Amino acid sequence: MTAVDTIYALSSGALPAGVAVVRISGPQTVSVIEALCGRLPAPRMATLKSIRSRNGLEIDRGLVLYFPSPASFTGEDCGEFHIHGGRAAVAALLSELAAFSGLRHAEAGEFSRRAFQNGKLDLVEVEGLADLLTAETEMQRRLAIEHSSGGQSKVYATWAKRLTHARAMIEAELDFADEDDVPGSVSERIWQDMSLLAREIAAHIADAPIAEIIRDGLKIVIAGEPNAGKSSLLNALAKRDIAIVTEIAGTTRDVLSVDLSLAGFSVKLYDTAGLRETAERVEQEGIRRAREVIESADLILLLADTPQGFASVADSLSPDTPVLRVATKIDRDEKSGATDAADVFISTRTGEGMQQLLDAIERHLPDLSSRTSLSMPSRRRHVDSLRQALRALDGSLVDPNQGLDIRAEQLRIAGDAIGRITGRVDVENLLDVIFSEFCIGK
Repeated sequence: MTAVDTIYALSSGALPAGVAVVRISGPQTVSVIEALCGRLPAPRMATLKSIRSRNGLEIDRGLVLYFPSPASFTGEDCGEFHIHGGRAAVAALLSELAAFSGLRHAEAGEFSRRAFQNGKLDLVEVEGLADLLTAETEMQRRLAIEHSSGGQSKVYATWAKRLTHARAMIEAELDFADEDDVPGSVSERIWQDMSLLAREIAAHIADAPIAEIIRDGLKIVIAGEPNAGKSSLLNALAKRDIAIVTEIAGTTRDVLSVDLSLAGFSVKLYDTAGLRETAERVEQEGIRRAREVIESADLILLLADTPQGFASVADSLSPDTPVLRVATKIDRDEKSGATDAADVFISTRTGEGMQQLLDAIERHLPDLSSRTSLSMPSRRRHVDSLRQALRALDGSLVDPNQGLDIRAEQLRIAGDAIGRITGRVDVENLLDVIFSEFCIGK
């Protein structure tokens, strides 16, 4: 699919910057470059040129590149202007491009959408590229690279090929059952492979919670009674003042959060109102919100500064969520927080025990040391399609005595579900959502 319009946009970061990259893509790319720079540069060769307006005034001097179709990011003729990253220089170039008939400013994600439409990227690669642009931790970067470079797509393509082959063999047996070169034993081998494929897909789906933690972060909620040191711990881990800390019980009324990076993972840390019975309406609302965020936590840091502090709150926590018991304020003379019920002992004032706390949190992060790649489903739509494929596969395997035509139809459903992940079939309604995640110029 070739778009009629030629699009342009600033594709580099915020201005001012040392260098700004303005990208252009579409059928008028060649004529625009020649109008602004004179002679067209050799393909994929960065050439230093003066970039001039059509009345001959120099806008800037910079590197110009030309990528002829189809060997470009979008699959169309593309060009790039690498100029100085001052606001005035970039504004002048964008204004000049806007003056060309048939050119328009690109919409968010439009370059990537054209790459998808022209077969340069599939949807998994596109989503990986979006994740790579927003990655903030090492694990997010690794997961995004696995997807954007096509590693994940190869897995799905292999599965789809096996399903297509299985259907072809079954249909051949149906159509040519009397022919000598289509033995009945083909079906037996096919169903063995389909059983193996079902196990592979099930194992792949089981990795989805790990991918969710990598992309969205491990959700850690700090809970406990009022004045147990929750806000002080949030500030200490964030290394800046996020929450107000006072000796007055019930200071924290709302849920506060901060994003941290730990062992290459994103960690989302939430400070909550102290859990207790109270008649004060605002504090009641804070406690309600605290219990709400606690219910969705991946890990709870249960804080107490007295031996009885854990027991008074622990019964109200979900038994399905891991709890790390943290004794606080151990710098006090009476050492009232030191109790055998605690897993970690800390003082936010002196820093004692803080590294042990971080080590304990790190043990709750996924262990990826034995993995050579991060091939795992990273989005809800991936998991939904994989589950649909698995259900269809299971349906074809559950009763060997059902008709081969019915079993082959189940394999077709499974293949279509896999195809929707990469965008090979029936995904038009997904495109606006996916490409809206991109910034302008990508």
